[in-house]
Amino acid sequence: MRPIPELVERYVFDHMPVFTQNMIVSMAGQQRFRNRYSEHFHAVLEEWGRTGDGPTAVLKEIQRERLIHLVDRAREHSPFYKDLRAPSRASDADEAIEETLSQMPVLEKRTYRKNTDAIVTRDIPAWQLRRGMTSGTTGTALRLFYTRETEAEEYASVWRLRKQLGIGLYDPHFTFTGKIIVPVVQTRAPYWRNNSYGNQLLFSIYHMSHENLELYVDRLHETDAVYVNGYPSALHLVAREMLTTGTTLTRGQLRAIFTSSESLLAYQRDDIEEAFGAKIWDRYGSAEFAVSMTGCSEENLHVDMEYCIVEVDPIEETDEYVRGELLVTGLGNNATPFIRYRIGDVGTRLKAPCPCGRPGDVFSDVDGRVDDFIVTPSGRMIGRMDHIFKSMDQVEEAQILQTSRAGIEVVYVPGPKFDVAAEQKLRREIRSRLGNELDVSLHGVSEIAREANGKFRAVKSTVGTYES
Repeated sequence: MRPIPELVERYVFDHMPVFTQNMIVSMAGQQRFRNRYSEHFHAVLEEWGRTGDGPTAVLKEIQRERLIHLVDRAREHSPFYKDLRAPSRASDADEAIEETLSQMPVLEKRTYRKNTDAIVTRDIPAWQLRRGMTSGTTGTALRLFYTRETEAEEYASVWRLRKQLGIGLYDPHFTFTGKIIVPVVQTRAPYWRNNSYGNQLLFSIYHMSHENLELYVDRLHETDAVYVNGYPSALHLVAREMLTTGTTLTRGQLRAIFTSSESLLAYQRDDIEEAFGAKIWDRYGSAEFAVSMTGCSEENLHVDMEYCIVEVDPIEETDEYVRGELLVTGLGNNATPFIRYRIGDVGTRLKAPCPCGRPGDVFSDVDGRVDDFIVTPSGRMIGRMDHIFKSMDQVEEAQILQTSRAGIEVVYVPGPKFDVAAEQKLRREIRSRLGNELDVSLHGVSEIAREANGKFRAVKSTVGTYES
């Protein structure tokens, strides 16, 4: 079950007046700001601002040096990696990278999950380690460890692009992500909270019924902002409301739209850009701090080469591209060496340089998560349900099925430690995001079937199917 203090904090927050909740959100925003935007962040951002435009040879040399450092540290401080061969010292960067990685085994998620403690490096004091969880695209909970420096480099890759677009750290903005900042059982506006320290208005994605979306749109029109960031699925719901009602934002009112955490679909891009009146800059990253790609004017994704190395395990190749599962090597996570990590997504790497002019490795797409919505009896449409499983390391894999608005079925593969307490915890996690409107049934299975294309769907619904 959840720790008692966490349950108490959630209960207390949910019963505070909105004014006090805004204060709490702002205090959390201040702490998050200080954690992310440290002195190391500013130093890395300045350095990567110089290296980002290449040439490619310089970026490859940076990768070579960082890979050598990563492998040397892993061999010395990670029990799991102690028997790795030494990295190649070839003078040619491409040759050194290829020689080093080709002798390494692929790190599968199941291997990481079983050997997490042995993979984490031993030279970093426990008090310096930050902890997280991720469910990934299959509902598989993974324990994560990283440091303040790791987080700083992650956000340096994010803010390099934003800085190039003329956006600053303190600029006002809208956010649509999965944090529960409004009590799920709340049935009256406001369905947003204000982080005054970060100049950020956060919108709840758990209250987006057709009736409530009008209120969301009104609030967007009433509030000045420079940019918006969030899940494509949530932004698309708002965009469709604006397009249907003729209440789109004035073109140029926002400087940019930043999407992440889900696959950005073509029709979503078209609708969101038309409704919000700005261009989308997509990003592909991971909770493991193992990969980062940022969008460009040509709607491609560029590997942030100072931060990671991305290989493609090919399933299809032509003269123009190679497509396959991604094997990622994070160069910035000094606590957890993710080397040739099979992250579970499929990407298409282009062989020709990108027309935008940015050097280095470029992908036309990365197919990660494409889920349906859960629709409640009151009409709330809820996407991105993986948060339910982030603290459920007793569950190997999970999928949510919905065939009517009355309820959902959660199909899961139980781990060795799954018991009655774990089942009760799972039910609480579901209720914390969906409330009590829906009937919930749990069904344990030995495996969960993939789609015909081999992809995993975390949410499948005949009620809230996500299609154009």
